[in-house]
Amino acid sequence: MSTPFPFTAVVGQDDLRLALLLNAVSPAVGGVLVRGEKGTAKSTAVRALSALMPQVDVVSGCRFSCDPDSPDPGCPDGPHEPGAFASRPARMVELPVGASEDRLVGALDIERALAEGVKAFEPGLLADAHRGILYVDEVNLLHDHLVDLLLDAAAMGASYVEREGVSVRHAARFLLVGTMNPEEGELRPQLLDRFGLTVEVAASREPDQRVEVVRRRLAYDDDPAGFAARWADEEAAVRARIVAARELLPSVRLGDGALRQIAATCAAFEVDGMRADIVMARTATALAAWAGRTEVLAEDVRQAALLALPHRRRRNPFDAPGLDEDKLDETLEEFGGSDGQDGNGDGDGDGDDDPDPGPGGGPGGQPEPDDAPQGDGDAAARPEAGEGGEPQSSGGAGEQSPARAAEPFRTKVLSVPGLGEGAAGRRSRARTEHGRTIGARRPRGALTKLHLAATVQAAAPHQRARGRSGPGLVVRRDDLRQASREGREGNLVLFVVDASGSMAARQRMSAVKGAVLSLLLDAYQRRDKVGLVTFRGSAADVALPPTSSVDAAAVRLESLPTGGRTPLAAGLLKAHEVLRVERLRDPARRALVVVVTDGRATGGPEPVALAGRAARLFAAEGTACVVVDCESGPVRLGLAGQLAGELGGTAVTLDELRADSIASLVKDVQGSRRAA
Repeated sequence: MSTPFPFTAVVGQDDLRLALLLNAVSPAVGGVLVRGEKGTAKSTAVRALSALMPQVDVVSGCRFSCDPDSPDPGCPDGPHEPGAFASRPARMVELPVGASEDRLVGALDIERALAEGVKAFEPGLLADAHRGILYVDEVNLLHDHLVDLLLDAAAMGASYVEREGVSVRHAARFLLVGTMNPEEGELRPQLLDRFGLTVEVAASREPDQRVEVVRRRLAYDDDPAGFAARWADEEAAVRARIVAARELLPSVRLGDGALRQIAATCAAFEVDGMRADIVMARTATALAAWAGRTEVLAEDVRQAALLALPHRRRRNPFDAPGLDEDKLDETLEEFGGSDGQDGNGDGDGDGDDDPDPGPGGGPGGQPEPDDAPQGDGDAAARPEAGEGGEPQSSGGAGEQSPARAAEPFRTKVLSVPGLGEGAAGRRSRARTEHGRTIGARRPRGALTKLHLAATVQAAAPHQRARGRSGPGLVVRRDDLRQASREGREGNLVLFVVDASGSMAARQRMSAVKGAVLSLLLDAYQRRDKVGLVTFRGSAADVALPPTSSVDAAAVRLESLPTGGRTPLAAGLLKAHEVLRVERLRDPARRALVVVVTDGRATGGPEPVALAGRAARLFAAEGTACVVVDCESGPVRLGLAGQLAGELGGTAVTLDELRADSIASLVKDVQGSRRAA
């Protein structure tokens, strides 16, 4: 077994270490979500935490880690006889992003259940994590159906496996820890709210701290066991402090004054529901116990707010997480002073809220191997003349400063025609593991969703030949049928945005950005990947390679400059190349191309003919395309409609894109594809 990096050897990352330690003291806090750029010791710190967790007593031979003092009466391995128990370290179970449902909740032997009536159950990761840590790296990339199962288990403290009338239940109470890179997409609000605390991490910009990070990492890689031995005393001290804080926790008093501050803070920041109040109360109590105090002070409430509220204040994916600390201090001061404490948090007892488990503190961290650079950056400015007498800025010929996006609106649903087999989502029809049953087939690999009627129908003609004599049905492996289900998939929505001079009028570009922002918000809600290609001047750029982070696309869109000629063909060809690469990476994910333009093509020899040939590449491959027509004014040339015809798609105006403006844009998109 490999030696983990010592928790106390992590350089800096004080908030991250404190949040993890508070959950070790009080698992009722509800877990930690760690957000930050790659290479900032997120995974290193989480994996190191398991070595500090106190040992747990379990019933001997129980696969579900029942507590011998209060065994689960519904445990599948029960009932348990009193007396026999064993002590072992708390487990840290990692849930891979690509795990199957059976691997998470466990697998039931359907064949034995039908033929013998036996609940032959193989526990999954939720059972392994009971009374331990469940760690999900890149939790924002977890499939929706796994997220639903996690939500259910976290809410009920138990996992249920239901298969065709056969039910198995077992306890599943665990400390949920997730790490994510926000550039790769955000979490569903329901799962986001299930994390008690959240921490933003970033690498230090101080050379001395970065030197210390590298020095410790190299020393660990050269001799993991020897490096861990040098930190053994610090690890033992923190472990003992956790045990002492756990013992002190029941004695900590949360007075009415602290409760009023908690309630006032949650109300002032307009967080939804009451979970934030409860989490703040538990966190403040754990902070006091960690500091060796039996009284919760205002300083504990303040620190609890900084950890428990930022991720609960986001109203949409484009809102930056965070908390206004000046407003927080004003609220605490206004509602402080009760229960023998003032607004500054002065009170009895001394304590150090900084875990300080080892030297080298500061906002640094251990590097992780994934340091690959991101894709293309924002398009560079190109000093070319504008078109049509558009006003130019003084910052450079042919370019205007970015226009602000108009207010986003609810858009009509755009979908890809046909039936796909891509990743689960909410946009286009697809064959999925979840959804309505549309038929049955022989299982390919392990059986996951039994079609009971088809299985009985397949087995019934062979009962006499198989020697059936009793009431039971003789079922064999060849009789089993998998249910075919239809649901929704997520697509790759690739935006191709015209940023040329013909689009550069301030009010017009503001409306265009508002429309694209609205479509990005729709893509977030439907679990799509998004990409952004822009064209202006003499070339096209990939402003954002395909990603699950729609807020990253919104940032690139906001800073998009405009001006210059209209290389429409270059934009289409760049988009075609992006799709070609993405098909190699994810062949099952279908694409929807949204071209935002007025349809003009200028610059270079035969720009219109070249744009037509580029558009016909999409039509030949059957790629679903929509052209958002941005042409305005009393006289319209209809060029966007002609482009849509070449693409084999449909054209809609900015007004028609709104959800309340037309009866069904989906039918238009699908109808035009069938006609083509």
